[in-house]
Amino acid sequence: MLECVEVSKTFGGVQAVKNVNLTVKQGEIAGLVGPNGSGKSTLLNLISGVYKPDRGKILFDGEDISKKAPYAICARGLAKTSQTVQSFPDMTALENVLTSVLFSGKKHAAKKNSLMRAKELLEFVGIQKEKFTSSAKDLNVIELRRVQLARALATEPKMLLLDELLTGLTPKENDEAITLIKLINKQGITILMVEHIMKVIMGLCSQVTVLHHGEKLCEGTPGTVCNDPEVIKVYLGKKFSVDEEE
Repeated sequence: MLECVEVSKTFGGVQAVKNVNLTVKQGEIAGLVGPNGSGKSTLLNLISGVYKPDRGKILFDGEDISKKAPYAICARGLAKTSQTVQSFPDMTALENVLTSVLFSGKKHAAKKNSLMRAKELLEFVGIQKEKFTSSAKDLNVIELRRVQLARALATEPKMLLLDELLTGLTPKENDEAITLIKLINKQGITILMVEHIMKVIMGLCSQVTVLHHGEKLCEGTPGTVCNDPEVIKVYLGKKFSVDEEE
């Protein structure tokens, strides 16, 4: 579904991403990990069209999207959540999601149907009904993350890019988020996720790619990656098994 071929990006002489090859198969949950500053968020921004690669190409569902605008990529079925939560602060949670429902514009053109769909999505991601009419600026960060996820789902994506969706969550909230990601995937949505919590990566992902200084350091199953000597040296610090506590 997604293929990055020798993708590179430089900012002011700093090589943020260098010759990265990455493949994500349809229907899978893939992980993208690495130390801070390794180029993970930059790569997601390149895939989603926020940045344009200096070299290489990005193929989504067989189409070269390397030079397309973010809205055009989203309309083709590739949506992203941001590490730094973004919203329309003076609009309600419901209105925030409604903008994306209307953007997708295919099955929910009637206003009544659009409102119903927006409410369904807010319920799906776990927003309490009394919060639907709250302004985004009055929501906490965790609630905003859930609204942002609902907005992404409202575009009816084939694939979701999740950039540290679980950051700042309590263990209980973590478990709820993991269950939610599995439910999304069962609906046929392919997922590529950036995450630092290795227990989450081990429990969710079938394939993991490790970046370091903008380059691909390692790729494979979670078990293979977590036992790779170089990954342990530059990132994990020790071998990791899914039974270990964070």
